[in-house]
This record gives sequence, structure tokens and C-alpha cells, in this order.
Amino acid sequence: MTEPVQSPLIIRHLGVCEYNQCFAAMKAFNEQRNEASSDEIWFLEHQPVFTQGQAGKEEYILNPGAIPVVQSDRGGHVTYHGPGQITAYVLVDLKRLKIGVRDLVSLIEQALVDTLAHWNISASPRREAPGVYIDSGEKIASLGLRIRKGRSYHGLNFNVAMDMAPWDCINPCGLGVAMTQLQDLVDQPPSMAQVTEKLAQCLTHGLGYNKHCIGSGDTAVNNRAERENYEH
Repeated sequence: MTEPVQSPLIIRHLGVCEYNQCFAAMKAFNEQRNEASSDEIWFLEHQPVFTQGQAGKEEYILNPGAIPVVQSDRGGHVTYHGPGQITAYVLVDLKRLKIGVRDLVSLIEQALVDTLAHWNISASPRREAPGVYIDSGEKIASLGLRIRKGRSYHGLNFNVAMDMAPWDCINPCGLGVAMTQLQDLVDQPPSMAQVTEKLAQCLTHGLGYNKHCIGSGDTAVNNRAERENYEH
């Protein structure tokens, strides 16, 4: 865990969002923030979309069908976003937190591991293939960050209760690994809200904040969209 931070961490719950709108909003937020700007985490679900990272290879997109493929400025290869998957965009000032990129990756992965442990699911990261994997080897969460001016955007995708069929249309992140989700691993699946709240607590703690405050939701994305590497 990083050292305690005095400025507030703002968490926004944005609902189901279109990818390009959030992408533009993240970039605008990163460009416009300054040393006094609060760090933020945006929790949302995306409408179905495949996103291709800067190192993406076309052969990893097997059969996208009607699901759009969007080029992103993160590193890495192709991944899938859709309803029932928690996406958390982590918009933090690494210099102010006094952490490096690897530290940020590790604390995000640990927050996911701790969240899964709350529902008695044992999982761990892999240094050679970032993300979080359950003990039987399936991947349950993917990680993607872009750092610009010492500040991060993009974040994580956590499979909770989604249609898993689109994962068969790609080779996720070029790893050839099977994907899984939380609801298939427990007898009584929690709600998306319950999982989001637990993950928010774990990320808040991992980033060195004692607490977080809830900011307004869709206004943050809509206004910034109008004003306007690292992924596995």
C-alpha cells in the first residue's frame, strides 16, 4: 500500500457507457488535470465492443461478427468489454502518489485478488502475463494502463456476470487462455453493485487513501467527451 494521501479520491459510477465516449473523456481528463486535481476512479460497464491495443495483432481477432472493433491507445492486444463486466478506469497521479507503473499494476491486481477472496475465490496475478487468474488457470480480470505526463488512464476489466460467448471470437490478449467470471464460481452470486463496492474499497486502500467520496456520474463523462502502455 502507498503512503496515505491527503487529497480526496473521487469515485464515479457511470452506468453502461459507449466506449469511444469514455475514451475521449479519459484523455480529456488527463490533459486538463493539474497538480491539485483529485485522483478519480470511474466505474462503468461498456456496451459490447472489442478494443485493440497498440501492439494488437489482427490474427487475434478471430470472428468479431457484429461487435465493433475499436483502436485504443493503450498497449497490448485485443480484449472484450460488455455489460456484466466491471470496468474501472484508474485516473491517478503517479508522481504525487510516489509510485511507479509496476507498483500501480501490482496494487490493482492485489485489489482484484482481495475482492475475489471476499467471495472465497482464490486467485493471483502472473508477472509474465498481467491480469488476475483463478487457481485452475482461467483468467477473470484483465489490466490495461496508459501513462501520460506521469498520470494514468484506462484501468481494469473484471468479469462478473456477463455473456461469455464473445470471448470465443478473439484470442484474448494473445494469450490463448480461457476466460471465466465470478458468477460461475460461487453458489450465490453477488450483485454488480456489491462487487463494485468491494473493489472500490480495495482500490481505495491500495492507493493509500483512507476513504473515497462519490462524485456525480454521467455528467463527468458527457461534459469531458464534449470538450474534447500497458495492457494484457
